[in-house]
Amino acid sequence: MEFTVEFYVNASGCSPVQEFLDELKQSDPGDHAAVLRGLAKLRNHQYHREPLSKALGDGLFELRHVGKLNTRVLWFFVKGRRIIAVHGIRNKGQAIPAQDLDTAQDRMRDWQERFET
Repeated sequence: MEFTVEFYVNASGCSPVQEFLDELKQSDPGDHAAVLRGLAKLRNHQYHREPLSKALGDGLFELRHVGKLNTRVLWFFVKGRRIIAVHGIRNKGQAIPAQDLDTAQDRMRDWQERFET
């Protein structure tokens, strides 16, 4: 079962996940490459579970990469075997800060309002 992975683009045409990845490429090329490999693996259904991916609730999931800093890309499923990546973060702890979850949920709702009929 093959999925496509797309990046959320806001109403003004910016892609926060692409910007996050561009910054990560500059600051930590090794983690950047690992996250890109993880995103590529998400195309295959078998990687939609731990340890690579984890359900967060309310339709959100996380792609996880553990390094000096934990790197996460938050995403959700849409019809047509599509995955929309909405937010990227790096932190030292295991928990995702509430503010980052709120940001991801806001972007998910925005995408759904603009593109789902």
